[in-house]
Amino acid sequence: MEVVISVVAVALLLGLSCGCPFPAIYNFGDSNSNTGSASAAFGRFPPPYGETFFGRPSGRYSDGRLIIDFIADELKLPFLSAYLDAIESNFRHGANFAASGSTTAKSPDFKDRLPRAEEFSKALYVLDIGQNDLSYGLGTTTEEQVKESIPNIISQFAKAIEKLYGEGARVFWIHNTGPVGCFPFFVIDYPPKPENADSTGCIKSYNDVAQEFNKHLKDRISQLRAHLHGLVGPFINCCGHFGDYHVICGKTVAVNGTKIFGASCGEPTKHISWDGVHYSEAANQCVANRILDGSHSDPPVPITKACL
Repeated sequence: MEVVISVVAVALLLGLSCGCPFPAIYNFGDSNSNTGSASAAFGRFPPPYGETFFGRPSGRYSDGRLIIDFIADELKLPFLSAYLDAIESNFRHGANFAASGSTTAKSPDFKDRLPRAEEFSKALYVLDIGQNDLSYGLGTTTEEQVKESIPNIISQFAKAIEKLYGEGARVFWIHNTGPVGCFPFFVIDYPPKPENADSTGCIKSYNDVAQEFNKHLKDRISQLRAHLHGLVGPFINCCGHFGDYHVICGKTVAVNGTKIFGASCGEPTKHISWDGVHYSEAANQCVANRILDGSHSDPPVPITKACL
């Protein structure tokens, strides 16, 4: 089965498809997507939390709904119940493992504790985490130290995805981090020097750290997409052979007195290159999908709407 991994937020946004009837959502994250774990563990939030939509505190660090709530609503699924909140919780359509203060260092462990295991491979897995790693580091160490820690943070993140994949997850929706240098907490309590403030007054160097994090995350996700999909290296073609001897796809040559035919590798779906020059069907399909949905176009218009 193809592994679908999308990076959203400030770097890349891929549209949801009405052809994906996900039966459940499993969310992993921090307080940005926490729908009740913190209140279940430490007591209900006080007013005015929740005033805009729920009319009362709802276990969310917001006046109303979170991004994960809008995603669930768009997919025609109920709001996710926090796993730690056992009171009136419904895990039939997934669960929310997000917890306040979470970082990438804690890998998810969930499969044996939830019902409907047969739907794990059909569910949507949302990961919204990484902000705390950066915010805590920026508040306790230097910016350079935080930048140096990013590869390790991303490595932990990748291990979590691989663990979920090993448990049966196949479709991932991954959020990167936002402009931490624009948080009022930082800007007001630790105002930047004039030369370190951008045109909106945000802390430029902090946002540079966030962008560095997002770049590393996007690169690693691209690697994971190929790895989990079972693709071999980009310089290994399926048909024919290059290197110590040269055989064109579909041709026969003599190598040290032995006739060698340029045959197919037998698993073209795992290759980007078909014959060393042309793409495999799997690679063509991957590119075509992004042409069709507009995500690789400028402007990002789906081909079905090109005439509008």
